[in-house]
Amino acid sequence: MARTERPPVIAVMGHIDHGKSSLLDYIRKANVVAGEAGGITQHVAAYIALHNGRPITFLDTPGHEAFKTIRTRGAAAADIAILIIAADEGVMPQTLDALTAIKEANIPYIVAITKIDKNNADIERTKTSLLEHEIFIEGMGGDIAYALISSKTGEGIPELLDLVLLASDLNELTADPDASAEGFVLESTQDPKRGASATLIVKDGTLSLDGFVVAGEAYAPIRFIEDFRGARVEAAGPSEPARISGFSSLPTAGALFSVVKNKKEAETLAKENAKELAATPERVAASEGITELPLIVKADVAGSVDAILHELAKITLERAAIRIVASGVGSVSENDVKTAYASGAVIIAFHTGTDAIARDLAERDHVAVETFTIIYELSTKVKELLEASVPKVATEKELGRAKVLKLFSGSGKKQVLGARHLSGTLTLGDRMKLVRDDVEIARGSITNLQQARADVKEIHIEGDFGMEIETRETPTYGDEVVAFVVTDL
Repeated sequence: MARTERPPVIAVMGHIDHGKSSLLDYIRKANVVAGEAGGITQHVAAYIALHNGRPITFLDTPGHEAFKTIRTRGAAAADIAILIIAADEGVMPQTLDALTAIKEANIPYIVAITKIDKNNADIERTKTSLLEHEIFIEGMGGDIAYALISSKTGEGIPELLDLVLLASDLNELTADPDASAEGFVLESTQDPKRGASATLIVKDGTLSLDGFVVAGEAYAPIRFIEDFRGARVEAAGPSEPARISGFSSLPTAGALFSVVKNKKEAETLAKENAKELAATPERVAASEGITELPLIVKADVAGSVDAILHELAKITLERAAIRIVASGVGSVSENDVKTAYASGAVIIAFHTGTDAIARDLAERDHVAVETFTIIYELSTKVKELLEASVPKVATEKELGRAKVLKLFSGSGKKQVLGARHLSGTLTLGDRMKLVRDDVEIARGSITNLQQARADVKEIHIEGDFGMEIETRETPTYGDEVVAFVVTDL
């Protein structure tokens, strides 16, 4: 099939508070045409903007978990990155972290110098800061395109989008719209009404109302497709975001997806993917039963953040660990809630409040925000959350044991036999297992107990007795009947 030009997929990255959210909000409001669904009113992980009549897909998932995950699997989540740097602060630690991620993904990037409208903005100092960190922009000894922008006034944003489209043209991004859809999971959530749902980005082919989508170990029938506005559509083409619900389990952010014809093929592919994932180092911890509790920490001052992180480092459990997704000073913001939503984190706020917009968003998206004024109470609560996050491990506790002396009769699953008490207590209704030469051969339950030809509820003293068990295996002399109960640790 012929390959045709496809829209670029853009990731906006950089230091916190350098204007990423403001830039995306401006582009969304100015360039996204509101559809029948009434515009974007819900949390979205990606959206399409139009510039000069051409679509551009922007990823809006804080932390870019998918961006990180896909990098390890040899496929870039985005085609082009925008690296933002605030004109009032210059290059910061997270700027360099973002640059490292961009370079490892091996994708082109454009620099956006933001907040040029601020009184303390110093564009020349910011350019020098870039040079000092070997980010060589045009006019400063390099060929990296850049734009000076203000998300407040909109100045420079059309020029930035021009650069995005130019970079897209230079990279000759193509796709085969007639092919079966392939792409990646941008984020996944547990929807109270629809179950496991995921936002997908189609990188090639067209996703249509047919077959099953498989992402890692998870799969879902394609019963309906929602676009970035939440409106139902017939199909999603190359570079378009699409939301699919009804997955068998929660897909991992960054998992690559493909489409198969039926459920049988979906199950087979999901099992194959599970085997591959089980063989990778990143899954070792999961196979050993280690659970992570993701947290976002916000506090009134930097000293409080440091103190909290120090206290949290002391909290340890055998089968669980705390993972700090982000930390910072100030009130809980809309961006914090979006980050928590994308990563499944709990927000911990110490001596600080929550913005009104963030509060509404947290309530709508069911993001937990825990507020504290005493650090001891904070530590206690986090420990409780960590303990609650550990999945229960089922263990079997032996209640009693008896030796089979003789089989009197057997019909179907009902086995009537004579036995001798060995230990513990065997009670009517207990679950039991049949053990032969120290090897379990069957399971079932105790349906009748008799002692001195009288029905009894339990056997707990030495001596011979009669019993009826329900099991698929026929007992023989010397087998042992072991009564047990399953408990959670």
